[in-house]
Amino acid sequence: LSHDPSGAAVTAPQRVGVLLNDSERGGILELRRVPTADSAMSPMEIWCNEAQERYVLAVEQDRLPAFEALCARERCPVAVLGRVTAERSLKLSDELLGADPVDLPLELVLGKPPKMERRAERRPVSAGGLDLENARLEALVPEVLRVPAVGSKSFLITIGDRTVGGLVARDQMVGPWQVPVADAAVTLSGFRSFSGEAMAVGERTPLAIVDGPASGRMAIGEAVTNIASAPVARLGDIRLSANWMAASGEPGQDAALFDTVRAVGMELCPKLGIAIPVGKDSLSLQTVWEQDGEERRMVSPVSLVVSAFAPVTDARRALTPQLDAASGPTRLLLLDLGAGRDRLGGSALARVLGQFGDEVPDLDSAAHLAGFFRAVQRLNRERLLLAYHDRSDGGLLAAVCEMAFAGRSGIELDFDLAEDTLLHRLFSEELGAVLQVRVDDLRKVRAICRDEGIGSLLSDIGKPVPGQVLQIGLRGRQVHAFDLADLIRAWGETSHAVQAARDNPECAAQEFARLQDWRRRSLRARLEFDPEENPAAAVNATGARPSVAILREQGVNGQVEMAAAFAAAGFRSVDVHMSDLFENRRALDEFQGFVACGGFSYGDVLGAGRGWAKSVLFNARLRSMFADFLARPDRFALGVCNGCQMLSAMREIIPGTASWPDFLRNRSEQFEARLSLVRIEPSRSLFFAGMHGSVLPVATAHGEGRAAFGGGGPDSAGVALRYVEADGTAASEYPQNPNGSPGGVTGVCNADGRVTILMPHPERTLRTVNFSWAPRGWGDESPWLRMFRNARQWVG
Repeated sequence: LSHDPSGAAVTAPQRVGVLLNDSERGGILELRRVPTADSAMSPMEIWCNEAQERYVLAVEQDRLPAFEALCARERCPVAVLGRVTAERSLKLSDELLGADPVDLPLELVLGKPPKMERRAERRPVSAGGLDLENARLEALVPEVLRVPAVGSKSFLITIGDRTVGGLVARDQMVGPWQVPVADAAVTLSGFRSFSGEAMAVGERTPLAIVDGPASGRMAIGEAVTNIASAPVARLGDIRLSANWMAASGEPGQDAALFDTVRAVGMELCPKLGIAIPVGKDSLSLQTVWEQDGEERRMVSPVSLVVSAFAPVTDARRALTPQLDAASGPTRLLLLDLGAGRDRLGGSALARVLGQFGDEVPDLDSAAHLAGFFRAVQRLNRERLLLAYHDRSDGGLLAAVCEMAFAGRSGIELDFDLAEDTLLHRLFSEELGAVLQVRVDDLRKVRAICRDEGIGSLLSDIGKPVPGQVLQIGLRGRQVHAFDLADLIRAWGETSHAVQAARDNPECAAQEFARLQDWRRRSLRARLEFDPEENPAAAVNATGARPSVAILREQGVNGQVEMAAAFAAAGFRSVDVHMSDLFENRRALDEFQGFVACGGFSYGDVLGAGRGWAKSVLFNARLRSMFADFLARPDRFALGVCNGCQMLSAMREIIPGTASWPDFLRNRSEQFEARLSLVRIEPSRSLFFAGMHGSVLPVATAHGEGRAAFGGGGPDSAGVALRYVEADGTAASEYPQNPNGSPGGVTGVCNADGRVTILMPHPERTLRTVNFSWAPRGWGDESPWLRMFRNARQWVG
């Protein structure tokens, strides 16, 4: 595979040239085989066209038919441009015009350009000192929490599919209130393993206004303190992707970029033993325009956005900011990599005050960061940490508030400080983290921190307490108190404002009101069956593995986790593309059942599942194949998400589905990705036998899931699943009812229970580790595995 690693726009012929050059070969290409939408393009236009989403592969001649057959099955456009030659030249012929527009040695086409020389001049920037004389904590706390970099990002998080693939172990949402405060993402390496990968981000761009190298070091440090929440064996296992941005050519900016790159790439990362194998740069971040006859100029400071990646030893040990109220007396500890300097320059507090400050946070000791990482990993391995949250935007106060939000706990903070330094301690954005530990484990925790050389950076700052008050004290004397319900309102205001402007404002208002209801849980599970019981055990003991077709089409992206679900229950999962049915490579009667999987589109048409259905209904042979299969009393079918929409639109050929609904755009007018609560209703669905009455969290990820019933209404439609509140009652309000279906209906079955369709994704929560929150006491297998085992038992 050849693809421009920098991400810059490159033409298809140029990509071929890169592939040939890297292989020390040449090639002969036909220009008119390059796919174009405009047949009137000249040779130069085709050669220079920067069409995106194009990839170049070299395929052995005798494997070419198999490759083209694979592309045809996947409906993937492919063009064979030419052949490889031993001579290292690139020849481009044009069968239309009868000429060779390009016939050059590759070293001339792709030769290295002359080195660029730049002369850079350092220009120090002074932002002035901070004036805190009139700063009042009571007014500053909610204002800092409203800063976009500090506040909730749920408006963005909930519109992205975070469960696709079925291997997600940790996303942004934390706890039974689903608060988006996680420090790192964690995915699994397989459907049966607990090892996996962690990903985290670090950036401190504003600091570069006065100190580029400090901003770079802080970005690396933040990425490390974030990814430290995941169980990573060694600091050296971390790899970084560095995304550099700068206003190249602007006075002082080239020097700032040079100094920052040197500080990160040649000094800090070698000391930490961390490699940066990949990155990207955008060096034109300046805009010039004229207004009222004057030239105006906007320049971005040097920006480094760091993405950190590392292997995870056991995803179950990933730490979150959710405070634990069930482990007896606990304390909150601050690991302060700023070593008490509490520099406020470039902080959210400074921005709220309309200032900046000359003295910005910095990573002063690489050894301390390495010791921090080792200490956190040891504490995690020895199960001494109950909660963990890094300190970044908004400072210590924001970190503590987010921990309180996630655990719905009150907090008492107490500092051994002079009152005139309290603002510095609460709002400085030095590197560090807040830890929750048991009182009984304090001695062990301190000993480990001393062993790792950071004992002097550890301090006791308070404890969680019942209630919803954040108390702040100095040397045992309470000086401030805040209602956490008011603070979470301030923290969520910016996200709510964006959501209200972008989506259905009524839905946004309902979610915002729920956010402020301090004690109202989002998730609470109730099981009415034994999840350890396997109804398919007897039939699986025979060794038989009936076949189920895992159907997919263009845009389907949930087929792998669906295949894993049926395989775990004892089926033989078979990948069946719709093109296999169209081309007679497969037939449905080979299988005991089929499942139409979820996805995001069908050939980029609107109403994705309905387009999929029409590809069956408007093809006489396929219509007959599906109708015959669905009429057989010994066959079953399941539709999830897009597959739910597809089977609903095919109800005219499915017996016992006259009252099924259509599935329309969500009431929120937005794609919804959440961990939702559903109740399994009494129904004939073979999938939910013995599960009735259970209330379970499940992955939701769809944009068109609102059930629209005809004259019969939901009562006559064989309701099998509905969204509910934490108390088990049907959900009518957003976001507990994420799509706005009447009565929360989100799954139905046909009259005899052989065909079931549902919008949520139980196949993405096959294991307890897949849930962003699950009740304590659940085993490794998720209760949702029962529905697939029910199908296996039904087949016999």
